[in-house]
Amino acid sequence: MTIGFRSRLLPALALALALPGLVAVQAAPAADTYTIDPVHSGAKFEIAHLLISTVSGQFTKFQGTVTLDNADITRSSVDVVIDAASITTGTEARDNHLRSDTFFDVAKYPTITFKSSSVTPAGMGALQVGGTLTIHGVARPVVIAVTGWGTGPGAKPGSTIAGFRKGTLKLKRSDYGMKAMIGPVGDEVDITLSLEADKVQPAN
Repeated sequence: MTIGFRSRLLPALALALALPGLVAVQAAPAADTYTIDPVHSGAKFEIAHLLISTVSGQFTKFQGTVTLDNADITRSSVDVVIDAASITTGTEARDNHLRSDTFFDVAKYPTITFKSSSVTPAGMGALQVGGTLTIHGVARPVVIAVTGWGTGPGAKPGSTIAGFRKGTLKLKRSDYGMKAMIGPVGDEVDITLSLEADKVQPAN
């Protein structure tokens, strides 16, 4: 009787010990990687001019990746590199001035980068994406408020995209060493981002 009980108990104990490991493996699928699509993404800004009007512009060249973990969004990340020389406000003379060493100094600092360090749910389809924004050689922590994020089918059959409709943040350009003409031109800059990224398909 005792022998029979032990013969049934030992396999059961072995299965019980192995089961948590099996469950953990199944419950933690690998996060998906997406490549940012610059054609369907945007990095726009607005800044005050002479205290009564607003000048707007955007950067047209950027690249990067999104790592998205749908099982645990806090394990996701974003890494973006912007070509600083791609700044455009619709006026060539002003754009060249912005590219000069008076402002962005693109010859010395050719890129603007953002690397996330945290992704936090903020309710109702919103996220707070914290990270380091580097402009003009100065790295500072920022938080981007994201709304309307998610995944879905892409334009190509069988493809998947991820992204968000709007990400916003406000910063002071003087914090990044760009202090020229503060007064006639505002110090605070409002930034609006949108992002679409294509899922990277695993190699066959």
